[in-house]
Amino acid sequence: MRRITLWALSTLTTLVLLFSYHTSTSSKGSTVAAPVIGQAANGAAVPTPSATTPSDTSTTGSSTSGTSGAAATPTPSASASSSSSSSSSSSSSSSSSSAAKTYAGDAIGTRYGDVQVQITVKSGKITAAQVLQVPWNDNRDQEINSYAVPVLNSEVVQAQSANIDMVSGATYTSDGYIQSLQSAIDQAHL
Repeated sequence: MRRITLWALSTLTTLVLLFSYHTSTSSKGSTVAAPVIGQAANGAAVPTPSATTPSDTSTTGSSTSGTSGAAATPTPSASASSSSSSSSSSSSSSSSSSAAKTYAGDAIGTRYGDVQVQITVKSGKITAAQVLQVPWNDNRDQEINSYAVPVLNSEVVQAQSANIDMVSGATYTSDGYIQSLQSAIDQAHL
């Protein structure tokens, strides 16, 4: 009787442990597509990081996060190249006051990675805002920032200043976004 009880309890324990073990919900061959996180000045969608597999640690046009060292923060490659040439394009188009100019804010380090914002200014008004860098290290970062960044971008265009509301659940991203935005607004002398 004692053996049967011991066998039943060990079998029950094994089954409980087996069914309570949490396995990964994504397979190695699946891909995760990144959502569009901004709009360009002409209304076209900003290219987002290419789809990555869970084992990828870097993407094209990425920069290393200051907090984790090995993790990479994907950035839209077209936006990254436009930010490096924003000073030359703004000085070359200064002859026309109605031409759209872009200003990249400082990269602000947050707990989860750098946040950098770029604004497009035309005729003294902010016509578009987009992120150049945002934490994109894991699924949670992607979930939070794919929701928060479009909300922040639209608030900037509506408010025409850095006096915007933070997004609930994205406190660190919102704080870094606002600081980088203020830097870009200062550069634009708005």
